[in-house]
Amino acid sequence: MPSLQEGELTFDFPDEGSEVAKYDEWSFFRNQFQTVCGRAGGVDFIFVEHQRTWLIEVKDYRHHRRTKVADLAGEIAAKVRDTLAGLAACRCNANDTDEQHVSDRALSTPAIGVVLHLEQPARHSKLFPRVADPADLTQRLKQLLKPVDPHPRVVDRLSLHPSMRWTVR
Repeated sequence: MPSLQEGELTFDFPDEGSEVAKYDEWSFFRNQFQTVCGRAGGVDFIFVEHQRTWLIEVKDYRHHRRTKVADLAGEIAAKVRDTLAGLAACRCNANDTDEQHVSDRALSTPAIGVVLHLEQPARHSKLFPRVADPADLTQRLKQLLKPVDPHPRVVDRLSLHPSMRWTVR
């Protein structure tokens, strides 16, 4: 079972028939694509199954406040857009054959799922306020990402959807 670390969170993904990658650490992304159009962003993980490619962005605000003033939903939507463009470019122009293979598989599935894994303080305070209401954030992501995924999800460790075949610890 492959495991990927993002900050203090560990994601465990199933082996059978799937591939997982830490997209924002790919050689192609870091060395070739990141500077496209000034600055391209990227999601944290790409998880490819037989019928779906999951684009997963992780935000953990349990111990650190959000300091960016940009709209969180807009930030996620831009990363999804940039990741899809990066996958298409990687499929054709990557030097790393493994990255090229994952890009090809990711773009060949019949569906794309977008997940914002958002950890917030259990009890909010002035020092560690809740960043956003997950329901409001989900609604905003639906508006922004409808052509990519009409049902994006905002989850945390305790609210993973059954279709998400990974675990988080």
